[in-house]
Amino acid sequence: MINSKEDFLLFVKQIEQKQGYKSPKAFGIARLDRGQINKNKILQANFAFVNFEQNYASAAIMFEAFNKRGVEIDFNASEFVNVLKLEDIEFALSCFKPFLEEEGHQNIDLLKIIKESFKDDEYAFVCIFEDKEPLSVESVYLKLYLISSKKVPLRSLNLNGAFGLLSNVAWSDDKPIELEYLRVNQMKLKMKNQYPKIDFVDKFPRFLSHIIPEENTRILESSKVRMGAHLAAGTTIMPGASYVNFNSGTTGACMVEGRISSSVIVEEGTDIGGGASILGVLSGTSGNAISIGKSCLLGANSVTGIPLGDNCIVDAGIAVLEGTKFLLKDKDKLQKVNKDFEFSKDMYKGLELQGLNGLHFRQDSISGAMIVGFNKKAIKLNEDLH
Repeated sequence: MINSKEDFLLFVKQIEQKQGYKSPKAFGIARLDRGQINKNKILQANFAFVNFEQNYASAAIMFEAFNKRGVEIDFNASEFVNVLKLEDIEFALSCFKPFLEEEGHQNIDLLKIIKESFKDDEYAFVCIFEDKEPLSVESVYLKLYLISSKKVPLRSLNLNGAFGLLSNVAWSDDKPIELEYLRVNQMKLKMKNQYPKIDFVDKFPRFLSHIIPEENTRILESSKVRMGAHLAAGTTIMPGASYVNFNSGTTGACMVEGRISSSVIVEEGTDIGGGASILGVLSGTSGNAISIGKSCLLGANSVTGIPLGDNCIVDAGIAVLEGTKFLLKDKDKLQKVNKDFEFSKDMYKGLELQGLNGLHFRQDSISGAMIVGFNKKAIKLNEDLH
């Protein structure tokens, strides 16, 4: 019986000292949306709170709850997922007795809420021991939550194989519906005027269906940001041609009116003009993940296919690709802001200039030549908008 905080700490220590025990890197409890036809198919996992390298005692209590009812846990595996039973919740809350009246214990508060409306097969404990390729829909969602809630940096988690685990489903008011269910029941649903309003069909839900942004973050259309995106405070996502994919986003306040593809990182103060596109690792960069530095401007309808340093401009309507050849101007000025790079040629491919600061990419309107020179303009966002 645990009656004091000292009792609790001693009990946790005993659990953690068991042979083979390992604390998880990340964990949380998810509410599951299951298939309407195939109840074993997980369509979505919704987390209210996720833990990353923290609250190890809460994880130990949950592992002990499973142990009490004979669930085997392989601590050498990369992840562990198990459906919760009411007895697991009750056991955990009995262990947390010394903390039940205190505020600020989010894992305990979550257990209290779940107990109030508990249903079998609706909740699962999900944890990651090692950051390897995800093995379940639940662990994919846990990783997406870690990114979107900014518990971890962009591109820091292994999401290889995530697409293959997630089902392509119809989303109606942020609820997933099996496509096969709609096919099988189409006649009945339509003739009884019960066919749901389908907002979109995809493997990923929308960011705003899971994440609450900061007060000064604006997303003008929910369809423009995919779950698993990372939006820093002060970021504005305009309607129209803007889009932020999963495992991509901003690390500071930015204006986004163009496309941020998967694995792209955009730093503070950068303005992505209307229709501008930053290529992702699967869309023309030879696997070269792109980062855009601070205070850059990507002009309307431009295409950027190389990483950029700080204070760079890509003029409207041009493409800066790995193989694009640029005539070099302002060599001395560029050398001063890029001391570790030697400008020894008159012409460079885009890939050779990746990551450099102060570049201004443009096209000569008479000759058509592609030119890179020194950026003489200061890029500054409108503070009132961010």
